[in-house]
Amino acid sequence: MDKKLPPNHEHIDNEMIKLEVNLDNMSGEWLGFCMDLLFEAGANDVYYTPIYMKKNRPAVLLQLLCSKSNLDKIKEILFRETTTLGLRYYPLTVHRLERIFTEVITKWGKVTVKEGIFEGKSVQKSPEYEDCRQIAEKYGIPLKKVYEEVWKEYHKQ
Repeated sequence: MDKKLPPNHEHIDNEMIKLEVNLDNMSGEWLGFCMDLLFEAGANDVYYTPIYMKKNRPAVLLQLLCSKSNLDKIKEILFRETTTLGLRYYPLTVHRLERIFTEVITKWGKVTVKEGIFEGKSVQKSPEYEDCRQIAEKYGIPLKKVYEEVWKEYHKQ
């Protein structure tokens, strides 16, 4: 089910900043708190990778993507909320697919399906997790059953 896009359709390239810090002496609880603050400050993505540092100490590599306009807020959070004494950052170009949002009506309510468009064709489709989660919780049904219903109704359209 490919959708036609306007003639001025273009892919989306964004200049972003990738930041990273190594953390070898920080509680996992603090990491979760910090992640929430980073997202609230405008980080587009935040993730952790287990690493080993000098003296074979287990540590975490915290990496994130943000826009240049959010860089100062993000740096301030990292220095205030983590144990890092330094950070690295560099420019990065992110290529994002154009997106189309389709509303699907299920027997439990509306769910948005997000489609990624590449060169005018739909190449990715996914129901919005939060919509599905809310329905599953509200009606006490398995999340996978909600997804199955969304796909059934999506393909009827």
